Amino acid sequence: SWNHAFYWDCMKAGGGGEPTGALAEQITKDFGTFDDFKKQFDVAGNTAFGSGWAWLSWDGAKLVVDKTIGAGNPMTDGKKPILTMDVWEHAYYVDYKNMRATYVTNFIDKLVNWDFVSANFAKAK
Repeated sequence: SWNHAFYWDCMKAGGGGEPTGALAEQITKDFGTFDDFKKQFDVAGNTAFGSGWAWLSWDGAKLVVDKTIGAGNPMTDGKKPILTMDVWEHAYYVDYKNMRATYVTNFIDKLVNWDFVSANFAKAK
């Protein structure tokens, strides 16, 4: 239930693109470039076998990308989630059928609510 409520807040109509400000700077520091972050997030989303989640979390020192299976959540490892993407089939099948990879790409490019994610990052740090 927490994962889904958080997931809905991570999206907005007309969202996507790249973050700005402190979050953008931290992504560059921890991943090299925004595209490098996107690649890691893409891998997490596309390799969560069956049903799961891709996450961007703060581990206390840096941003990290994780994947969890089922109802897993990085909080159980002491991390603070700042972004999630649901990769359970119910999250994308109506619009994308079996094309999870297209959903994953569109999630970052067109749906992420970077204002919400930036606020989560500010609280986590």
